[in-house]
Amino acid sequence: METVTLDEIDRGLVHALQIDGRAAFVRIAEVLGVSENTVARRYRRLRAAGVLKVVGTVAGPLLGYASWTIRLRCAPDSAGAIAAALARRADTYWVHLLSGGTEISCNTQARTPAERDALLLDKLPRTSRIVAITAHSILEGYATPMTWRGAHCLSGSQIARLQPDLPRPRGRRFTAADQVLADALAKDGRLSYPELARATGWSPSTVKRRMDELRADGLLAYAVDIAPAALGFQVEARLWMSVPPSHIRSVGQELARHKEISFAALTTGPTNLVASVICRDSAHLSAYLTDRLGTIEAIRHLESAPVIRTLKGAA
Repeated sequence: METVTLDEIDRGLVHALQIDGRAAFVRIAEVLGVSENTVARRYRRLRAAGVLKVVGTVAGPLLGYASWTIRLRCAPDSAGAIAAALARRADTYWVHLLSGGTEISCNTQARTPAERDALLLDKLPRTSRIVAITAHSILEGYATPMTWRGAHCLSGSQIARLQPDLPRPRGRRFTAADQVLADALAKDGRLSYPELARATGWSPSTVKRRMDELRADGLLAYAVDIAPAALGFQVEARLWMSVPPSHIRSVGQELARHKEISFAALTTGPTNLVASVICRDSAHLSAYLTDRLGTIEAIRHLESAPVIRTLKGAA
């Protein structure tokens, strides 16, 4: 990834794509008050630099998929290679190197128990350089990277103009053909309708109609993978918390209101709340841990690990 600093137009583009990852450049240009060519050029520049990517994501919980969060401890000279191998898998996302480069955290989404077992019971345990594995089921989500507010800069009226116009929900139906479409969008959420038509064998009009239907039904969404450093956020950390069961939901919902939080979820395991935090610098992280989280009495235990490198985001 190149070192890129985003200006006001770039930030507006990122925020616009968070609202609607498929928004036409001409529509974004009208909202930002610049030309369509400017928006397209800025997007291509950020995409080529590895700073920005839009990907399609499937709402796994609505389809009965199992989501897990995994933490690995590795031999010092092997964590990078293991993390890279995990990042190449289609069923993993948010693959991070942690601490001194000896730990890895990632999430995985399995469509079937067989897919889950292949990774958790077969592949990872047989990797000799992995010293320890903990894997816990994600039971309920409170915040996702799609709701992270680090790039927010548009006004309420601008946001309203960018909201997608979708049909009424028709019922949550997801077919094998839809999976082909989702797989293509997971690689690039802004592929053109003709490109998606070639991938699916449908007509471009059918592709557009089905994409709109899946979005309206809540089965398909678009995530913006953005390098936080480009927005001035230099420090990230993974958090594990223990909260009494009767307070988990209220604490999770409170975390979702924090602008620093990019992910928060209820999990199984000795700690029952996992989160990701993005801060401007170490002082910001220190203040967040002590002044924000430290005042939440229901958090009985907190463990944190800094993110050294992110090898894979939403897809």
